[in-house]
Amino acid sequence: MKILVTGGAGFIGSAVVRLAVERGHQVVNLDALTYAGRLENVASVSDSPNYSFEHADIRDRAALDRIFAAHKPDAVMHLAAESHVDRSIDGPGDFIETNITGTYNMLEAARAYWVREDRSDTFRFHHISTDEVYGSLGDEGMFTEQTPYDPRSPYSASKASSDHLVRAWFHTYGLPVVLTNCSNNYGPYHFPEKLIPKVILNALQGKEIPVYGLGLNVRDWLYVEDHADALLLAVTKGTPGESYNVGGENERRNIDLVNTICSLLDELRPGTAPYADLIRYVEDRPGHDARYAIDPSFIGETLGWRPSVTVEEGLRKTVQWYLDNQAWWKPLLNTDGVGTRVGVGA
Repeated sequence: MKILVTGGAGFIGSAVVRLAVERGHQVVNLDALTYAGRLENVASVSDSPNYSFEHADIRDRAALDRIFAAHKPDAVMHLAAESHVDRSIDGPGDFIETNITGTYNMLEAARAYWVREDRSDTFRFHHISTDEVYGSLGDEGMFTEQTPYDPRSPYSASKASSDHLVRAWFHTYGLPVVLTNCSNNYGPYHFPEKLIPKVILNALQGKEIPVYGLGLNVRDWLYVEDHADALLLAVTKGTPGESYNVGGENERRNIDLVNTICSLLDELRPGTAPYADLIRYVEDRPGHDARYAIDPSFIGETLGWRPSVTVEEGLRKTVQWYLDNQAWWKPLLNTDGVGTRVGVGA
């Protein structure tokens, strides 16, 4: 297949690009290269004859039309999005423009191309979303594909809106779409504004490790390379109009996750004192959802996918990657949101 991947220089997008090229697909990587998009993330495949790059913004409809006409993709994997909850609290406008208007532009550019090229059911538009659109869970229960939407942050509301647009383009225009909603990702090339890389890098620098509230919020953790495998399966084998929830089956409280990372660092890069001594409880995030948990049984039953690593195995791989790749993360340490906290404007 020739796959147009939006946001292919970001964290999850680059994992998709690397895996797709390794599996022999032709990949067109469309990315605006905003603060979290880095071509270093796809350097391992950038010289492949099956890889090409388009520097463009999904808010630019003319650029999208040109790219569709030039490359004639068999499928779109739409990952480009603003994705940091804390940033959405301080600046929701960027999330509305990129996640909603940008997705609208992608749908319309794809629909125009699909009609013009008479691609019928051979074309796929795969929209990648998040479990945060479902809201917050109590101590029991899991998100399924039938869970009603109940977003709580500007980020999750913008992603919920984009999901609804994608479904509308399927039901109204017949555009062959597939949707996936995933749990929290982690792994190599994760931009260090997010929890796991921030814990690792703060610990290595001897800085305080901030934990929101009491650290009791629960998330389901999905190794990014497992997620990329599920996404390629969904775009190649998924049924048009269907939604698939992709989860890691690895629920952990934030404080337990942080302590596991500290223990791994104590083993792999011993310091003068236990890294857990750096943990500090800080004011909670506004509107912080209590618990997320994905039920991935539908994608397992229909497409045969299961996560391949436990969170303990994945965290060991992740910590080792950051230890081995200082040249990747050191230039990012002074980025707003990495060295400082954002999202307290509310």
